[in-house]
Amino acid sequence: MNERNGKDEILSPSKLAWRNFKRHKLGIIGALIVVFLILIALFGNFISPYDPLEMHTEDALKGPCAKYWLGTDRFGRDQLSRLISGTRVSMIVSFGSIFVAASLGVIIGLISGYYGRYVDNVIMRLLDIIFAFPMLLLALVLVAVLGPNLRNVLIAIGFVQHARFARIVRGQVLSVKEKEYIEGIKSVGARAFTVIFRFILPNVLSPIIVQATWGLSIAIMIEAALSFLGLGTQPPMPSWGLMLNESRRFMELAPWMTIFPGLSIMFAVLGFNLMGDALRDALDPRLSQR
Repeated sequence: MNERNGKDEILSPSKLAWRNFKRHKLGIIGALIVVFLILIALFGNFISPYDPLEMHTEDALKGPCAKYWLGTDRFGRDQLSRLISGTRVSMIVSFGSIFVAASLGVIIGLISGYYGRYVDNVIMRLLDIIFAFPMLLLALVLVAVLGPNLRNVLIAIGFVQHARFARIVRGQVLSVKEKEYIEGIKSVGARAFTVIFRFILPNVLSPIIVQATWGLSIAIMIEAALSFLGLGTQPPMPSWGLMLNESRRFMELAPWMTIFPGLSIMFAVLGFNLMGDALRDALDPRLSQR
């Protein structure tokens, strides 16, 4: 339901959601972190002080200083440059995998919720099988089968997360399809494709957006875990998880090799989670009125 501001201007749903979002200071902080990470990923080549693969063997394991702001690793590679390059990897994998997960999950959820009965039962039981496995374990198995590279990591993370999108969308569709205007549209002979994608889908976008935001943080953690285990990004391409793996033997001698990749993962996950919480409240009228 639309609300009015001080000038009696009717607010559109998008303006109302933006107004509610701006009330969440932590959500704004999270959004700023996400925008910062995206900008780093887009323009990292222009701001990196060194080539992330360039070795300076004479400066191996050098601590943070004026020349190397975040220190170097065992090969003398600049940690800041590698973190910037790792940001690009994390953003590509997270956004790419969520696109795969949302595309697949939304279609499955729409079909399951709209047709119901036998179709719904079969799809839900298949999704229950996927939910029976921890996401990281399932992703690990898929990458082990497909092969350890960035593309397969993206596909694996997208697959393990699509079930969440499907279940959320299915629940929303079961509610929306019982509305009178949907019944009226079907009564005049509208095709199922038209009803689903023109009239039902736009009304279930809010929970999809929120789930996508939270899914991005999960994707970052899974990618980092797979890279740490040697099944994600392959050397010498840098990623946060791979940098943590490479730092294991030097935690006492060169703690900066562990601290900065770990902080990068923490801030990225924190940013997406804070933004997701704010979006949930902003897009849900019942929560925004509390």
